[in-house]
Amino acid sequence: MNITAHISKLKMLVAAFAMASTITSCDSVIYDGEGDCSVKYRIEFEYERNMEFADAFASKVNSVALYVFDKSGVLVHQAVESGAALAADDYAMMLELAPAQYDLLAWCGVNGQSFNVPTATVGQTTLEQMKCTMARKRTGNTAYVDEDLDALFHGMKRINYTEEAGVHTEVLSLTKNTNNFRIILQQTWSEGNTPSDVDIENFEFSIIDNNGKMDYDNSLMADEQITYRPWDITTGYVDVDAEVSSTRANQVAVAVAELTTARLMTDHEPILVVKNRATGEKVLSVPVVDYALLVKGNYNRQMDDQEYLDRQDEYNMTFFIHNGQWLSSSIIINSWRVVLNNQTL
Repeated sequence: MNITAHISKLKMLVAAFAMASTITSCDSVIYDGEGDCSVKYRIEFEYERNMEFADAFASKVNSVALYVFDKSGVLVHQAVESGAALAADDYAMMLELAPAQYDLLAWCGVNGQSFNVPTATVGQTTLEQMKCTMARKRTGNTAYVDEDLDALFHGMKRINYTEEAGVHTEVLSLTKNTNNFRIILQQTWSEGNTPSDVDIENFEFSIIDNNGKMDYDNSLMADEQITYRPWDITTGYVDVDAEVSSTRANQVAVAVAELTTARLMTDHEPILVVKNRATGEKVLSVPVVDYALLVKGNYNRQMDDQEYLDRQDEYNMTFFIHNGQWLSSSIIINSWRVVLNNQTL
């Protein structure tokens, strides 16, 4: 064989070796430096569904439980994480699965005492089983909640896991399922009358709803009636004229009751009730959702009612007492005055 044939054969061997190296580099640890043909998904979490229209995941969410279900609805992967790691700007969960269609489900904030989801087992648990139930206390036949609930978030998304090698990013958007209410009773007095305290012990506050069970898709399931009671009550005085020195004559007496409820829905009818503690007489009764939607405001009219309820998670509702008597002409919700046109509360 002449030297030209040797050179030609050598070139063919080198080319074949290079091709083999390229192929095995996808699967063999020997060729780690040559490339990676694996398919990975980077799952990011976003809590932008709020009134700031900005991602608040890092500051608001303290735990994540992610469940991955195959096309038949059976769990194939789960991961839980909490604490400081979630506050990192680049926080994400990594998935390595076979190419297929998957449903991602996240329940965030269930590591405390307020909410429970079933213990999940890969290969056994189904998507339909992953419901979330709010813990409640009981007095006789009455179910109630009198604590500041842990912030609960839900997210769900379907992805098609590609065969294309590399790292692919999916963003899982979250909805907050808990709401804080501040119910404020404010005394006003006519000139010549001496202000007196709002005796908080004279009143019972509650919000009544049947919204303590959430399905895997975050819809509300049938549930018993739940009475949400205040977890904090305070009283005090507020100056009505900042340019005048603080005296009782220049102040109004206020009482504030704070309650936390589960998700508000347009097809539910939660009622805020204030009663006279001594007599049990109902002092006022307000349909919460109806009044909340009255104050969406012009800038929020582009969103539908359910989106507004999901984005708004704090409600400040002020009711006025004048000379010791209830005024039913107006209330204030989140700084918006609602005129009731002589309707009784």
